[in-house]
Amino acid sequence: MNLRRDVFQAIADPTRRAILVLVATQSMTAGAIAANFDTARPTVSKHLHILTECELLQQEQQGREMYYHLNPQKMKEIADFIEPFRNMWEDRFTKLETVMKEYKANKPA
Repeated sequence: MNLRRDVFQAIADPTRRAILVLVATQSMTAGAIAANFDTARPTVSKHLHILTECELLQQEQQGREMYYHLNPQKMKEIADFIEPFRNMWEDRFTKLETVMKEYKANKPA
């Protein structure tokens, strides 16, 4: 049985989020990515494996090097899932702000 990793568990890790930010604008090799962290390269490789398994990163062979790049479609799927929650919380904060303004305006001096 092949269990897929949960994409939200994958992005919960700050190192993996930092890797996603790094490769968001350009493809990079594992070595180039690892050079940005104070951890051992095998640790970064494990993070890359998890991100690839979750389809957040894609691999592309260029000559002898393997390059990692962001999978924008998967990122869009995550953003689309989160968007209704963001809208709900923005609406709640807007309502709270309105209540607070009314309270301040009607508060006895």
